[in-house]
Amino acid sequence: MAGGSKLSPFGHAIAGTGGAMFALTCTYPLDIIKTRIQVRSRNASEASDPDVYVSTRDAFQKILKSEGVMGLYAGLLTGLLGTASQNFTYFYWYTLIRSGYINRLPAGDSLSTAMELLIGAGAGALTQIFTIPVSVVTTRQQTMPLGERQNLRDTAMDIVEEEGWTGLWKGLKPSLVLVINPAITYGMYSRIQELVLKAFRRKDMTPGLVFLVGALAKTLATVVTYPYIMAKVRLQWKPSKKDAATHKPYKGAVDVLQRVFAKEGLKGWYTGMQAQISKAVISQALLFMVKDQLEKYTILLFALLAKQNRGKVM
Repeated sequence: MAGGSKLSPFGHAIAGTGGAMFALTCTYPLDIIKTRIQVRSRNASEASDPDVYVSTRDAFQKILKSEGVMGLYAGLLTGLLGTASQNFTYFYWYTLIRSGYINRLPAGDSLSTAMELLIGAGAGALTQIFTIPVSVVTTRQQTMPLGERQNLRDTAMDIVEEEGWTGLWKGLKPSLVLVINPAITYGMYSRIQELVLKAFRRKDMTPGLVFLVGALAKTLATVVTYPYIMAKVRLQWKPSKKDAATHKPYKGAVDVLQRVFAKEGLKGWYTGMQAQISKAVISQALLFMVKDQLEKYTILLFALLAKQNRGKVM
């Protein structure tokens, strides 16, 4: 995160949410593709099956052929709602906790990498607990066949009817483990940003540098955490009516990893990682770049509002 910020946690949350929603809208087809590959991937011998995806390109072509362009945007509104709630909550808690800790540090001291990661993990855990139901609904909408797909409300009600209210929190345990992903991302971003600013002898990051640093930070985080990302998606996924009879429900993330490993080997843990990294890197880099610009406009907006209020008082 940029140092010396004059924004409140609320202002950071607004800027972060705006950046995240813009990034998701730009990369949503990749989000659909990586999610479907994670739950419907098989080996090359089954490539002729329209419900089986063996690569990012194969998934793109089959979705486009069977569902049209709109198939690449299935569940977008729910995804935007989830992104808005997750990022607003995350940026709010991250900035609040980080600012509070920095204010208690002795003058001249800076945050350690370990503390950066711990703060990010704490903010991420709080975010997941409150926002995972939207993530579950989004995954269901993205992966259900066209004829079985429902809107947000009906999808959520079906989950509650079939699995109880706890069904909306499916995948919470791996999601809590995955809080290390944004923790690694933001921790690495802060550290790499400091090195870049020193190397280029700059006080501020240009949009281009923000994009590159954000992309590098997210790539590192995604490679480390990908097996659990895949496991979480499979836990939240519901097989189509055609596959329901032969699918044995997963007991947890470890069960997912064991069964995928037994069937597909180690490479099965990284099925769809190309699409995941592409989506994650572009999305995160866009988020950092847009957030950086929105912060400047948000500071200006808050300053204008404060000036207007002072004028009314006088």
